[in-house]
Amino acid sequence: QVQLVESGGGLVQPGGSLRLSCTVSGSIFAIYAMGWYRQAPGKQRELVARVSSGSSPDYADSVKGRFTISRDENTVNLQMNSLESEDTAVYYCNAQNYHSEEYWGQGTQVTVSS
Repeated sequence: QVQLVESGGGLVQPGGSLRLSCTVSGSIFAIYAMGWYRQAPGKQRELVARVSSGSSPDYADSVKGRFTISRDENTVNLQMNSLESEDTAVYYCNAQNYHSEEYWGQGTQVTVSS
């Protein structure tokens, strides 16, 4: 069974950095794209960053220049720098295979507060 395991969340001060990591295991087989989404309290889930095979990474406008996504086989990382309070959310890892099947992690909390 497919599992997406996230790590790296936590509490940081504004201006600080965190690195999220997600590893896929199970029968997803061939991954086409992996990415990170987030959901803040009272808000809809939104795309943070995504990278697919053969394409440049996509970033939400709010994180461009601050976040960097990287992928290596079944692992995707999100380097988050210059964090702001507005980045506080639960961050979810997402993976999509070549058959348009999508999988989600359970989420990891990122809190940016002084």
